[in-house]
Amino acid sequence: MAPTLSPIPEAPDGAPSKKRVSARGRLRTYFLTGIIVAGPLAITIYITWWFIALIDGWVKPLVPASYLPDHYLPFSIPGLGLVIAFVAVTLLGFLTANLVGRSVVEFGEVLLARTPVISGLYRGLRQIFETLFSANGTSFRTVGLVEFPVKGTWSVVFLSAPAATEVRDALHAKEGGAHDYVGVFLPCAPNPTTGFFFYLPRSEIVEVAISVDDAAKLVMSAGVIQPEDPQARLNAMAASLRQTQGPDMEKARREPARQDG
Repeated sequence: MAPTLSPIPEAPDGAPSKKRVSARGRLRTYFLTGIIVAGPLAITIYITWWFIALIDGWVKPLVPASYLPDHYLPFSIPGLGLVIAFVAVTLLGFLTANLVGRSVVEFGEVLLARTPVISGLYRGLRQIFETLFSANGTSFRTVGLVEFPVKGTWSVVFLSAPAATEVRDALHAKEGGAHDYVGVFLPCAPNPTTGFFFYLPRSEIVEVAISVDDAAKLVMSAGVIQPEDPQARLNAMAASLRQTQGPDMEKARREPARQDG
């Protein structure tokens, strides 16, 4: 009597086959790869276009229509206001560096200083801009770590400036010590433009040798994007290139040595 073969068990109802799961996995991989490529590009283009349109909306109404190419063309030229603003600001800086321009600026500052409310606003904004954009300034160019919000937990901060004399004397009288206090800004994730500002003794701040850009990426990504070592990245790229080219590259590199020998 011939042996009876048992039937192959069928997959339960509703269970996808192996081929269907593989195709779905590849489709998901392609979709996520497309998002990774298109997402940052689309957001960058959107923000750039929004900034150009914003500057154009501010500058173009200040220029007579007869001087704008848009008046003679059937379409609008984006970025024209940005170019005009760049030229105007550069020209203003050039004039300010000269004696005549400096005199005009000082005269305007005297008028603003005598205007209530506006004088305080202008002085504060000028100090902020001079501190942030000064070539010799050190504010917000150093990254550090402080124990916040509790001991044993560390947060990323940007070092601002040493405490003013009045603040330092008040803290010395309160704490009873002679610490070197410095202002720090602790950004909030994922929006680093908001956060907390406070003074700490410099001895309680651990300075980190990473750039401000890398620290901002670390905060905005909530730790997902870690700071990269440029040299390590170059070494990895070189190693990958050597593995790709393989023995052909090694043979081509040894050939001149044989000819010289």
